[in-house]
Amino acid sequence: MLLKVTIIAALILSIVIPFGSFLFRRKKTKGGFKATLAFNSFLFFSTLIIADILLFTGKVSAAEAEAVAEASVEGWRYMAAALATGLSCIGGGIAVANAASAALGAISEDSSIMGKALIFVALAEGIALYGLIVSFTILG
Repeated sequence: MLLKVTIIAALILSIVIPFGSFLFRRKKTKGGFKATLAFNSFLFFSTLIIADILLFTGKVSAAEAEAVAEASVEGWRYMAAALATGLSCIGGGIAVANAASAALGAISEDSSIMGKALIFVALAEGIALYGLIVSFTILG
């Protein structure tokens, strides 16, 4: 139990520490966010690999093999649903950020195109909804 709590704490800290150091850095440099993101990814995935090695080593008897296989299938279903939702939300967020800033710029020049601009922003937000529907399909 202590090992699991330690690994969970290490995973959370591998996310918080690099971004915290980026946000509270006194001297902002060009490309600092990319370096922070690369360092964060390295820390997170290396911690994840170490956690896999420590938590998933062990012997399984033949009687427990079927229960472990069923649990493994359920775990992959939840992982697939989480990835579908998470990645589509990230993509939708990037699309909304770009579409909304362009829409605000266009509306500031000509306010008669507000309806068209909002449609493009809504279409970009629909990407996240598609990922949510896919995850419901995977779980159902």
